Amino acid sequence: MIDIALRDLRIADLRAYRQLISPDRAFHQFNGPYFGLPDDAEQDRYIQRLREKLEAPEQDLKKLLIIDARSDRILGEVSWYWRSKATYWMEIGILIFNQSDWSKGIGANALKLLIGQLFADRDELVRIGLTTWSGNQGMMRLAQKLGMRQEACYRKARFWQGQYYDSVSYGVLKEEWSV
Repeated sequence: MIDIALRDLRIADLRAYRQLISPDRAFHQFNGPYFGLPDDAEQDRYIQRLREKLEAPEQDLKKLLIIDARSDRILGEVSWYWRSKATYWMEIGILIFNQSDWSKGIGANALKLLIGQLFADRDELVRIGLTTWSGNQGMMRLAQKLGMRQEACYRKARFWQGQYYDSVSYGVLKEEWSV
């Protein structure tokens, strides 16, 4: 089992990070591919925007890297955003970059850390959601493993490679979170 930690993305990480998000990585086939797969030029522009944000005095990326706590090797990232600040509802996401790191418990441990941190740091936070698609069975299992409840299923809401898939939303309330 890999001992993981969450930490901020640093300018010094950008070269390795760019390689990890290369368009040929398998995770792109599961991370909303129906929105369109990135090309190298788009990824280069994304890295430039990240650099500009990291150089800003008051940056707030709303993402943390998942790292191997022993070697500092980048394994993936977790992210969050306000789905509805008015109702204190955040949405989270996760990427594990290398296929060789999938199914090793890294995602579960990273999301446990993130959810616990978000609930602990934000007294007003009421709920956390995670939305995926039925083509990403691993993410659906992960949400269930974390104790999140399936709250919505939008049938045939995503179209990819000639086939329709469902959009599936999970959630957990602060008072339900016990991990």
